[in-house]
Amino acid sequence: MSHVFTAPAIASVLVAGSAGETFPVHRIYCVGRNYVEHAVEMGFTGREPPFFFLKPADAVLCVAEGEIGRMPYPSLTKSLHHEVELVVAIGSGGRDIKAADAMKHVWGYAVGLDMTRRDLQGEAKKLGRPWDIGKGFDHSAPIGPIRRAAECDIGAATRITLEVNGTMRQQSTIGKLIWSIAEIIEHLSAAWELAPGDLIFSGTPEGVAAVEAGDALKAHVDGVGSLQVQIVAR
Repeated sequence: MSHVFTAPAIASVLVAGSAGETFPVHRIYCVGRNYVEHAVEMGFTGREPPFFFLKPADAVLCVAEGEIGRMPYPSLTKSLHHEVELVVAIGSGGRDIKAADAMKHVWGYAVGLDMTRRDLQGEAKKLGRPWDIGKGFDHSAPIGPIRRAAECDIGAATRITLEVNGTMRQQSTIGKLIWSIAEIIEHLSAAWELAPGDLIFSGTPEGVAAVEAGDALKAHVDGVGSLQVQIVAR
């Protein structure tokens, strides 16, 4: 049996500190409104049940540590927003994983950006339509190298930040997640069977805003790494 055309390459992310190892991507799950202040800025309050959306695996824009990735300004939008996130990389899958066991399934962590065509997302919301066009476009998931979990010290005080052109836009701590990483894995694995290679974008703090072609973004999570991206004109 053969394919009718050459199969595309598997999307993958670099592994921090390795000589050429990569982490093959299976699916990209994203958690919506998972910081209190961001939920408020988006018009919501309280600890609502977690909800999720997906991006295609090949939406990843893989950027090496210390390098600057180039993200083309996407088509159809006039409002491209940044959302810095801690990304959780799953190393062993499963269904109905309990929060108490969830961290055993984590292979590592990375710094990511959930780039959003906010105007298109907003229009979809008003019409009660899916968010795919606002969230799942090409290059919409820039990501730095994945660092093995044993090399990371992720705790409540771990800082997550994003600068645009040297000015701080987003800053918070992982302890301000509404749903913890373990709880996210528990909820996700009740809805989907998680698999090795899954990436979970765990949510963004307040301060999301628009960027333009020419803007330089620097995302950082303490103990995990940094991610630099420049928005370029198409």
